[in-house]
Amino acid sequence: INHKDRLRFREHGSDELAHYAKQAFDIEYQTILGWQEWEGIHWRQDWDLSRHSQYSGQDLSYTDPLTKERYIPWIVETSGGVDRTFLNLLLDAYEEQPDPTGKDNDRTVLHLHPWLAPVKVAVLPLQKNKEELVTTAKGIHKTLQRLMVSQYDDIQNIGRRYRRQDEIGTPYCVTVDFQTLEDQTVTVRERDQMTQVRIAINELPMYLLERVTWK
Repeated sequence: INHKDRLRFREHGSDELAHYAKQAFDIEYQTILGWQEWEGIHWRQDWDLSRHSQYSGQDLSYTDPLTKERYIPWIVETSGGVDRTFLNLLLDAYEEQPDPTGKDNDRTVLHLHPWLAPVKVAVLPLQKNKEELVTTAKGIHKTLQRLMVSQYDDIQNIGRRYRRQDEIGTPYCVTVDFQTLEDQTVTVRERDQMTQVRIAINELPMYLLERVTWK
C-alpha cells in the first residue's frame, strides 16, 4: 500500500468519545468500502490508573527521578489491527482484468508487492513429459528454495499455470523451455506487466533476490 492521498487522521467528535477519552483520532484508509478505520489512538489521561488506585487502595503515582515531581501517568492507547491491515492489502491488490478478446478468459491478479507476496517465484517446466526440462526445472527450484519461497508447478499448460500464480500474487514465474537446454537461460515472467526476459540460470538467484527481498 503506497497511497498517501488515501490515508487520513480523523478526530472524534465530542459525541463519539469514549467515557475515558479526552481526545481520540482514527487513522483511516479509503478502500472500495469507503473510509475504514485502520488504527485508533485514544488519549485516556489518568483515567485507568486513577480508577485502579481508587478501588484497590494502592498508590499508583510515579515520581520523576529528575524533577522529583509526583503524578499519575497519562496513557495514550493505540490499537492497530493485523486483520484490518491484511484486508486492506488484499482489497488494494485484487484485480479482475477482462479478457480483451471478449472470450470468457478473464485474468485475476493479486498485485502484492514482491516483498509481501507469500510465494516469491514459481518454476515451471514447459512440458512435464520431457525429462530434461523437468530435471532442470527441479534443480532450479531446489536452488531457489534455499533463498526464498519457491513453488514448482507442472500441472496443465503454461498459460493456466501463469494464471494460477497471478491469482495468488506470485511476482515472478521462471519457465524452463527447450532453449534452456541449449544455452542455460530461462524465461522470467513478471506478474503485473506480463513482460518476459531471458536470464542465465547462474544469474537467476541474484536477479530475483534483488526484486523480492525487503530492503
